[in-house]
Amino acid sequence: MGEKGKYLFDRSRSSAGFCCYRCYLQTTSSQVGKQCINVEANELKDRKFLEDVNHNTVVPHLLMDEIVSEQLTRNIQFFGLEHQKKVVSSYVVVIGLGGVGSHAASMLLRSGVGKLLLVDFDQVSVSSLNRHAVATREDVGTPKALCLKKHFSTIFPECQVDAKVLLYDSSSEDEILSGQPDFVLDCIDNIDTKVALLAACARRGLKVLSATGAGARADPTRIRVADLRESTNDPLSRAVRHRLRKDYGIEGGIPVVFSLEKPKAKLLPFKGPSGEEENPSDYQIVPGFRVRIIPVLGTIPAIFGQVMASYVVTQLAGLQVHMEPIVNFDMDHYCVLHQRLIEHEELQYGTTIQVQVDVEEVMYVTKELWHGRSARDQSPKDVGRGMWRSVNELILIRWDRMKPASVSNLILLKFKEADEHESRSLDEIKENEPEFFARVTSVLKRAEIDFGL
Repeated sequence: MGEKGKYLFDRSRSSAGFCCYRCYLQTTSSQVGKQCINVEANELKDRKFLEDVNHNTVVPHLLMDEIVSEQLTRNIQFFGLEHQKKVVSSYVVVIGLGGVGSHAASMLLRSGVGKLLLVDFDQVSVSSLNRHAVATREDVGTPKALCLKKHFSTIFPECQVDAKVLLYDSSSEDEILSGQPDFVLDCIDNIDTKVALLAACARRGLKVLSATGAGARADPTRIRVADLRESTNDPLSRAVRHRLRKDYGIEGGIPVVFSLEKPKAKLLPFKGPSGEEENPSDYQIVPGFRVRIIPVLGTIPAIFGQVMASYVVTQLAGLQVHMEPIVNFDMDHYCVLHQRLIEHEELQYGTTIQVQVDVEEVMYVTKELWHGRSARDQSPKDVGRGMWRSVNELILIRWDRMKPASVSNLILLKFKEADEHESRSLDEIKENEPEFFARVTSVLKRAEIDFGL
């Protein structure tokens, strides 16, 4: 047993009653009485398994370390060893290390990401301490990137952390985005820089997750992850969406973290040394970067960062998570769809006895499965009031006419699409539209799983 293992075993109160460190690490409460030789055999088996993996060499090295394996125990239990290996072998770039970025980077580190690049040109200020993940008063005046690197070395020193005190722009693009990162986190609050970064990631084929405005908000329950096209009530998203479309022809396909909450406050007026309002552009150190201040409740950017880290880590691990879709319907809309289904069943089959869903289940089918859109049109182009209007042309019908109208057999279509669907057999659809058939089948299979059918 190495010195690290001895140290951890001696220091841990939970080790009482175990004959050695190996038993402490690998024996659960139901296995306390087992012989240590069995644990030794299991450890050798796991070590051999890891060594046999044809993967990044950092993976077996890190996960065979006694302290690292203990530090990441809960993650390994959650994801499974095979999936945690993917996280440990990942390389993630985080650009913008303020309230959002610092929390995102911190949780990526604690989740076991093996390599991080931290990028920010700015320094820690006293006023940023209300929302920064790790900075203290001693760090004020320190570049944010170096501040995080210093603290990270005490949390998970095995992670390869690189820090660049650098402004992202066209001249630094290759230095920051080279090296084939598995994910890029955009935590920048400047429109020009954000747009340039997102366009560069799209051009390079890099996975990117972007944070929108976290300032002037207070409701954590309204934070969502969705395509940039679906973000609402956010001036930053709106501006970025417009610029990407206008300057780069990018319509969407970029996931963003945003809040459905309308901002509670606006940019504060800028006051110079005299206390009088002045032109903020006269005080800009970096052209184009905001000088005026937006009020920030520190908890919200922190939650934005945590959401970003959770999204990225699950993606890296290969765990499929269904984010709550952005569907701007209220209960009246679902009641309309439910009533429309009942009337259609009566007209089509002469009875409603085969309708096996209530309004709440209609809400699940409409929102969770079909995202408030026709199954034939899953692109998020109707948001806000546009989605409200779209419900006037939607109807739920059976996917398979031979089965009842249940949660696992309802498809949302426009009226004309519904008429066409009911004029064809499933065999015809499968033969002529195999991709559509496979997608619908996969979605309805999810309903079976969710409802234990």
